[in-house]
Amino acid sequence: MRSGQVTIKDIAKELGISASTVSRALKDHPDISAKTKEAVNELAKKWHYKPNAVALSLRHSKSNVIGVIIPEIVHHFFSSVISGIEKIAHEAGYNVMMFQSNESYEREMANVQALLSSRVDGVLVSMSKETSDFSHFKELRDNGIPVVFFDRVCNELSSDNVIVDDFAGAFTAVEHLINTGCKRIAHLSAPQHMLLGQNRQKGYRQALMKHKLPIDDELIIKCDSFEEALEKTPDLLRLPQPPDAIFAVNELTAAGALSVVKKTGFKVPEDISIIGFTDGVVSRTSDPALTTLEQHGYEVGLKASELLVGRIKEGDMDYEPVTKVVKTNLIVRGSTKN
Repeated sequence: MRSGQVTIKDIAKELGISASTVSRALKDHPDISAKTKEAVNELAKKWHYKPNAVALSLRHSKSNVIGVIIPEIVHHFFSSVISGIEKIAHEAGYNVMMFQSNESYEREMANVQALLSSRVDGVLVSMSKETSDFSHFKELRDNGIPVVFFDRVCNELSSDNVIVDDFAGAFTAVEHLINTGCKRIAHLSAPQHMLLGQNRQKGYRQALMKHKLPIDDELIIKCDSFEEALEKTPDLLRLPQPPDAIFAVNELTAAGALSVVKKTGFKVPEDISIIGFTDGVVSRTSDPALTTLEQHGYEVGLKASELLVGRIKEGDMDYEPVTKVVKTNLIVRGSTKN
């Protein structure tokens, strides 16, 4: 017999089946075979399995409110995501409670506490850049509140995720630069504790390796905001061999780099090509307009909220987490050579 509280995941692991199969078997779901139901119920009885009463009671008192925590509302990508979220939430009869972390871990923790106090039915989260401790998100789950992460996800929690294909997007961007004749490509990158930052840098490196171009670490700079781009791009341009292209991790960083490059007297794209990530108003209205990756934020919002609404309706916290991936596509404009 096992010591401590037995969970559905313990039973699933022992029997070599998924947690969702165990959950359905315990509820006598018609899709589950009689043999599996018998094995599950036998082990549940033997190990004295009891459903989490606190989580169950909390799940049965609905507020019809979904909480959303995002880093910043003004960002084109996040505003697109919100539109997708609100469409699904409205159709499913939920109100949306919106919070902005402002890239602050402390603020994000306060947001979570406010959502707990409001007894929301579920939470959608894109984490702040500062977040490296995830216990506040675990607290939501411990209180029977399902959580779906989008864009900036947490690998340390067993949770549902909706992500953009950052690796493939970055690879496509850098390969486009190489195919137009660029050989010394700088990367303005996101912090590497973020999965998004890791995957975009991996895509960058992989494209260089595929085309047998050297990876020069002095061309890879942590720089992921408009202000940082204004501050750090001049260092790249002062190198004995300045880059002939810049791949920026997001739209505003690309715009900042473009501004500095032009002010320094270089021509875009004749001397230096620039490519960003996210197709917002800034990319379309800069001069020249920025070549970029469309992230399909609206679709990310739709998929994330559909997942969450499904979890809320199931009313069961012992589920097998899923990750859904949204593809990017390259939009070529005047900031890169033909």
